[in-house]
Amino acid sequence: MLTDDKRIYAAAAGDQELCLLPRMGNRHGLVAGATGTGKTVTLQTLAEGFSGLGVPVFLTDVKGDLAGVSQPGAPQGSIAARIEDLGLRGKGYANRGFPVCFWALDEGSGAPKGHPLRVTVSDMGPLLLSRLLDLNDVQSGIMSLIFRIADDQGLLLLDLKDLRSMTAWVGENRRDFLQEYGQISPSSIGAIQRGLVRLEEEGADRFFGEPALHLEDLLQSDLSGRGVINILEADSLLRRPRLYASLLLWLLSELFERLPEQGDAERPRMVLMFDEAHLLFRDMPAVLLEKVEQVVRLIRSKGVGVYFITQNPADLPAPVLGQLGNRVQHALRAFTPADRKAVRAAAQTFRPNPDWDAEDVISALSTGEALVSFLDAKGAPAVVERGLILPPEGRVGPISDEERRSILASSRQAGRYDTPVDRESAYELLSARFAERQQAESEAKRLREEAKQAREAEKQRREAEREALRQEREARRQARENPNLLGQVFQDVTRQARRTVTNSVGRQIGNTILRGVLGSLFGGKK
Repeated sequence: MLTDDKRIYAAAAGDQELCLLPRMGNRHGLVAGATGTGKTVTLQTLAEGFSGLGVPVFLTDVKGDLAGVSQPGAPQGSIAARIEDLGLRGKGYANRGFPVCFWALDEGSGAPKGHPLRVTVSDMGPLLLSRLLDLNDVQSGIMSLIFRIADDQGLLLLDLKDLRSMTAWVGENRRDFLQEYGQISPSSIGAIQRGLVRLEEEGADRFFGEPALHLEDLLQSDLSGRGVINILEADSLLRRPRLYASLLLWLLSELFERLPEQGDAERPRMVLMFDEAHLLFRDMPAVLLEKVEQVVRLIRSKGVGVYFITQNPADLPAPVLGQLGNRVQHALRAFTPADRKAVRAAAQTFRPNPDWDAEDVISALSTGEALVSFLDAKGAPAVVERGLILPPEGRVGPISDEERRSILASSRQAGRYDTPVDRESAYELLSARFAERQQAESEAKRLREEAKQAREAEKQRREAEREALRQEREARRQARENPNLLGQVFQDVTRQARRTVTNSVGRQIGNTILRGVLGSLFGGKK
């Protein structure tokens, strides 16, 4: 075995073994180089080395060719020749698979590539979500207010529909929050809602929810003491770089906040390896970049090593690059003035070797060859050496669907994350509130309609009374002016009264009018 308690044998420079010291594993690292120069093999070799030390590893597989680490290797061609040339068989090299746990975003259909990896909206937090939604500073402030109001109202934000309903509710009731939280702009609410819709269309709604990932499940070892290599199938995430970046930044933040201080130890507690690391920092807001720099700088005290894999060291911000003590630089091509400048900058990051110039060598490296500089026992960078990366002991390349299904079925995480859970949270509570409000509004509307009908009926009754009284006065006037018209008046009044008054009350009024007319005409006679 090429790993023991004192070293990870990673590369060879002639008869010299280039080893990464486990005590320096939490000082972070960088694997860089152009496409096709061997970065993936280097990543797998280092992951196997840490696993052999009993250190759990979390790495992202963006090209789908790291799953082979779970199976014994079958070296052929140049890799087999390199094993023989370096005499690795006599140094403990053996083809073997390593303990693996596959994770993937819940794609919703098709054969699963891994256990669904989910986080809750609350765990992600407003800062990372704002970055994910590409919000400006004002809109990010409103997002933070939405989270604050949800906390104050006792509303859980677990999945994307919780956040959407919470955003809509805050927008509808923004005037009620003005006194306590300040102005909430409708335009900012609209921008957040549009971003959430776009995020849902990209499939991120299946990423947010429960059961959420427990960090303890990433810190596992097998029965022989080897650390489990957790592989996130991230090929689909490359089409969603913001989601990919937010996921990995969330993982860094969670480890930093939850793990206790460890200080200097014989080996790391965990190692994270992020492929295509340039996606993490593309278009990153300054406030988030500052947080990442702080986490990378301080997380080593928690016993966590972070290794970035990218094409060019210039892809990483200078403050982050300065924290990466263990470095493997594969070939860089210098076809343009900008390329030559990048080669020069990469060469200058190494401790010079007096026998050759790193700037001249970088462009001449062959596939599988690299400039290597690990930290020594005192934490200082070793002199850079030109060496051959050791072949992995596991298979290089993908695995079959049947092999993947077998690993998933026997995983200790099988059945724990596979079925989504949708418990009562902001969406359900706000929906219940909305239903209650709708019912109350419907009841109030019904009462208003009934009151309106009662008022209308009362109005018609009064108008009927007024009309009956008017006709009575008119009949009396005509009777006084022309007594001969008594019969005609009597008939007209009776007909008009019975035509106008149609209900029982009206009929009583009509009879009263008739008696009144007769009484006034014949009141003096018995």
